[in-house]
Amino acid sequence: MDAQIDPGAEVDKRAGVGAGTVVWGLAHIREDAEVGRDCSIGRGAYIGPGATLGDNCKVQNFALVYEPARVGDGVFIGPAAVLTNDSYPRAVTPEGVPKGAGDWTPVGVTVRDGASIGARAVCVAPVTVGRWATVAAGSVVTRDVPDFALVAGAPARRIRWVGRAGVPLRENDDGDFVCPSTGERYTERDGVLRLDGEAAA
Repeated sequence: MDAQIDPGAEVDKRAGVGAGTVVWGLAHIREDAEVGRDCSIGRGAYIGPGATLGDNCKVQNFALVYEPARVGDGVFIGPAAVLTNDSYPRAVTPEGVPKGAGDWTPVGVTVRDGASIGARAVCVAPVTVGRWATVAAGSVVTRDVPDFALVAGAPARRIRWVGRAGVPLRENDDGDFVCPSTGERYTERDGVLRLDGEAAA
């Protein structure tokens, strides 16, 4: 099935949009952006030039994904969430002249496979959000988020571990963790959580 693009959306002819993807009204996908297969790009969402999204992603209404963001497969980006791209934002140079494209170097946020970014969360580039991690709504992420971490606050800090189902894990008496939803087991070593049976990255 071809991509379904609402007539009210603006998709640059140089952008790539995968089969089965739905782009809702007022969404804007800029030049050289790449959106994978079977994604949902919500109303008013923005995908910057050269940003890339994998397959099966959901970008909710009015989320802003600024270039050069790199988003993996199966990522959820909640309503009005922002992935920034400027470490030292200024509208003008020290001389008071409006800044142009050559006056700054964009840096991107990386979001790994399966991760979720909650509503109105802000990820400050160049952070990386690990696989299957969850950023709580309204959080401000200023440092990298480990795989399977649940982070919250401003600045965001890890408060729990979560499994692939997104549900907080329960710690067993042996110090390992289990998902109450799927029964999957996880092991923590030196602050790194791994799904049992999964090869080390």
